[in-house]
Amino acid sequence: MDNERSAAIKIGDKEYELVLTTRATKAIAGRYGGLENLGEKLMKSENFEMALDEIVWLITLLANQSILIRNLKNKNAPEELLTEEEVELLTSPLDLAAYKNAITEAMFKGTKRDVESEEDSATRGAASKNVEVG
Repeated sequence: MDNERSAAIKIGDKEYELVLTTRATKAIAGRYGGLENLGEKLMKSENFEMALDEIVWLITLLANQSILIRNLKNKNAPEELLTEEEVELLTSPLDLAAYKNAITEAMFKGTKRDVESEEDSATRGAASKNVEVG
């Protein structure tokens, strides 16, 4: 997977790449109303169990994106998707807290924009014209 788009975590003895794709963004928007609401919803979960459920769901969603991308490219040898149950069984609450940085990194990389500045068009135009004084 492209390291510029992903963040790595280890669940059990296997490494997964968290990737924010358009599909994942749509799923997050459907559940939370948009990426901007995600952090607020996670922080305001009514109880600890609900907060854990949301984090497990998010990790599973983002980890499965890299598997889905790999499966798309290798249709003859698809890999099984990670389930929420596997994430719950193979992690501890301490692990989930540590994955917060990877989730943040994947979200940041997925929404990163490369911005290039352009010269001011007036400056370019004036520089290319010959001005006669008469």
